[in-house]
Amino acid sequence: MVTAVRHLGPNWYAAVMGTAAVATAGAVLPVHVPGLRTACAAVWALSLALLLTLLGARALHWSHHRDQARAHLLDPATAPFYGCLSMALTAVGGGAVTVGRDWLGTGAAVALDAVLFGAGTVVGLTAAVAVPYLMAVRHRIEPAQATPVWLLPLVAPMVSAALGPLLVPHLPPGQARETLLLACVTMFGLSLLATLLMLPLVFARLITGGPLPLVLTPSLFLVLGPLGQSTTAVGVFADVAPGMVPTPYSAGFGVLAVLYGVPVMGFALLWFGLATAHVLRARRHGMGFAMTWWAFTFPVGTCVTGAAALARHTGLVVYDWLTLVLYGVLVGAWAVAAVCTARGLLSGALLAGPRPAPVAPRPVTGRTRSDAVR
Repeated sequence: MVTAVRHLGPNWYAAVMGTAAVATAGAVLPVHVPGLRTACAAVWALSLALLLTLLGARALHWSHHRDQARAHLLDPATAPFYGCLSMALTAVGGGAVTVGRDWLGTGAAVALDAVLFGAGTVVGLTAAVAVPYLMAVRHRIEPAQATPVWLLPLVAPMVSAALGPLLVPHLPPGQARETLLLACVTMFGLSLLATLLMLPLVFARLITGGPLPLVLTPSLFLVLGPLGQSTTAVGVFADVAPGMVPTPYSAGFGVLAVLYGVPVMGFALLWFGLATAHVLRARRHGMGFAMTWWAFTFPVGTCVTGAAALARHTGLVVYDWLTLVLYGVLVGAWAVAAVCTARGLLSGALLAGPRPAPVAPRPVTGRTRSDAVR
């Protein structure tokens, strides 16, 4: 087991995020399907089990393979995935209050969410500072290396911003509730502005440098994360603000949910089409399964919850239909990624180390042949 986790990177937390997204997004669907909520609770329990398993495996990784762990931090392609740890913690915590309470009870679900939300938020804020710092000071990065993976540590506080309000009604009335809500608004702002700084670099690389390498092409869906999650966040702010903040501000949150969410969801759909076109091209060129396929899950899940928030605040049926369509995409993508991941684990391919580059044989020269004769 200790040897098997040597190459277990922080990117594996994406599987936890994607699984939790299936559960929480299923809870906001605008239709009633018998057994759906029970199925969502079961999927959430699976995400909790995956989280606990990965936390244990990553603890073994850090205790027995510190050289590899340090190498991950110093690798500009791997370090941004430390944002996934934060999002995995907060996603599972949010799922506890959303659907897990059906099995745990409200008190236990809120306590679990409080622990996971607190830990995830601290990790997320740390990663949002530490990873860009390492990229500037320790990593040696060229503009052509820009990928949507760079967004991961920056979007982690946005996930906290969207899920933190779930705890607001469970706090004592007054200062505590308003403080947590406005802290979530603060994280919304810092994550949004940081994303707006980074996204042009990614888009410029895509336009001027050509398509991403095949294995990284699914990461284009990561751009949907900050778009869908920020739309979800403003919608949740509007849901919980009445009675928590003074009246003028609570009404303003309702306006923000629509005036911000509608255009951002429009851009998310535009990017969804662009990313899909790139993925289809990569598939035609031989793109095989890799852990980057989990990028098809959690970012799409944020668009499901974002569309559901717009449906609540606009009353438009078109957003109900959009929620259902996107959820269908999410479930299909999750099923494919989960099956391929299980197959890769059973075969050992996903935990194997990188293959060494083949060494070209030394050319045989006339002098070498004559030397051999002598």
